[in-house]
Amino acid sequence: MSPKSNLLLAAALVTTGALSNIASAQLDYRILATSRTSTMEKELNQASADGYRFSKVMGGRTANGGQEVAIAMVKYSASPDQAVPAYKLLATSKTSTMQKELQQWADAGYDYLDQTVFETAFGGKEVVVIMERDAARPPRTSSYRLLATTKTSTMEKELNEAARSGFLLVGFSVGKTQIGGDEIISILKMTPDNGAGK
Repeated sequence: MSPKSNLLLAAALVTTGALSNIASAQLDYRILATSRTSTMEKELNQASADGYRFSKVMGGRTANGGQEVAIAMVKYSASPDQAVPAYKLLATSKTSTMQKELQQWADAGYDYLDQTVFETAFGGKEVVVIMERDAARPPRTSSYRLLATTKTSTMEKELNEAARSGFLLVGFSVGKTQIGGDEIISILKMTPDNGAGK
């Protein structure tokens, strides 16, 4: 067997072993669901204290008969001593308010994780954003920009303008908001090292 073939075989074995370790790791999931965004942040941080970390968020109608924000949390048994992250849930029907709050919490050391749009228990439409502050990562303040429009052509133009300024798209959703009906909502981020990324 040639040296190149040996190298490829070794790489394949390492990759297979790594995937096997991931597959065999014990994962434990917890689902949080509520129609009130005001209670979700508390539940997020309670789950974090129990060793769970944020995985995914979605807003929509559930079998319980109402509109809810549902969040999947996951715990990796292989890392019981991991740092406990803190979570912030931002919810507003005004996209202009959301950009202000995003930057406020980014300045406090939080990073964007995910977003959704859903109808609250009070009948309004809200943009919901999840942010995390991880004590295990060195703090860095990022700049955020939120774009919202009803026209895809306008969104494309604004995204490209933001990209030329060093921003990277990290969140993208479509939904009805109180302020503008059906809107495309994009969240962009620029890191201090201009590496515009997560």
